[in-house]
Amino acid sequence: MAVTIERSDARAWPDEQMAELFSEGFPDFIVADRLVKEYIGRVREWFTGLDLTLVDEHQVPVASGWGVPIQWDGVTETLPTGYTDALVRAVEDREKGLEADTLVICGAVVTPSLKGRGLAGGTLRALRRTGEEAGLSKVVAPVRPTTKALYPLTPIETFMRWTREDGMALDPWIRTHQRLGATILSAAPASQTMTGTVAEWEQWTRMAFPESGDYVIPGGLSLLRVDRTSDHGVYREPNIWMRHS
Repeated sequence: MAVTIERSDARAWPDEQMAELFSEGFPDFIVADRLVKEYIGRVREWFTGLDLTLVDEHQVPVASGWGVPIQWDGVTETLPTGYTDALVRAVEDREKGLEADTLVICGAVVTPSLKGRGLAGGTLRALRRTGEEAGLSKVVAPVRPTTKALYPLTPIETFMRWTREDGMALDPWIRTHQRLGATILSAAPASQTMTGTVAEWEQWTRMAFPESGDYVIPGGLSLLRVDRTSDHGVYREPNIWMRHS
């Protein structure tokens, strides 16, 4: 498929086209990361050059991806704790006047009906090129493994070691990164933390939580912990840090 690459803020596309692109989206509880809400406005304002859209020959958006710049010394132990911390570090590095040298690929989506045509890999390659052009010589990603939701009881440290007979990762999204030369660095067991009241969690998950305890939730990569006494639910989402360059 022939595509062109544009900054996502280059123009506005019809709502129905964007709805199709993001139709699979993420679980409703993804909005419950309170810390992301504090920083996402500045991320969108300051790092728009790292927010890309792939457009087909009919001028329809078919894939999108984005990232943030951080300063990182290349040592695994000094990586952000995950997705949310990467946003925080990108914003605070800029506010401190630090010069970024690393691109953190934060996400990529493809129109569901067009999956399997190489658009996900094309989006990652476009982000890497854009990062290189911006002087970001290192590229990492807190990868959200797409099949981890099938194994919510399995620790992410265990899941990231699972491979097929050919040695590639069991998870297809990890494999997409591997095919582009990326390697697994470490687990990010609390890449995001989502919090809310019991009523909010029941709305997001369309489940009932009659007692305090741990619950498997639709789309969850780990367990939701509910405390009815304090009217509070906490879900910590694990990711996997991978390095492209």
